[in-house]
Amino acid sequence: MTLQQGEPAPQFEAKDQHGNTVKLSDFSGKKIVLYFYPKDDTPGCTAQACSLRDNYQAMQARGYAVLGVSVDDEKSHLKFAEKFDLPFPLLADTGHQMVEAYGVWGEKSMYGRTFMGITRTTFIIDEKGVIEEIIQKVDTKNHAGQILGE
Repeated sequence: MTLQQGEPAPQFEAKDQHGNTVKLSDFSGKKIVLYFYPKDDTPGCTAQACSLRDNYQAMQARGYAVLGVSVDDEKSHLKFAEKFDLPFPLLADTGHQMVEAYGVWGEKSMYGRTFMGITRTTFIIDEKGVIEEIIQKVDTKNHAGQILGE
């Protein structure tokens, strides 16, 4: 299943790095940057998270809530968030409900090896829960700029 712009974002419920339950409905009336990334504390994922961290205030000023998602567990997320001082929730999708619902779990290959994993993708969701934009070619070092149109 491939999601398209203009479609309602799939509902979700997951725990963040502090054990809090986070749901799509919590953000009614807010825009959301929902970004899926492969793994905590890896070079590309760290660059992406730090780009969002460094521009977090600008994103909040534009009305965006930022949520990161991977299949790592809460403990891994907490370590990653603390190490890089990340100010936004990282959702633990250990059961793969979100990655499947958003269509970002699939076959990948690296160094000639094929495996299943998350395709780095960002969904911009509007105040009504509708997908406004899907960024599939993520520039990890300038991801905030991609979102803010800079």
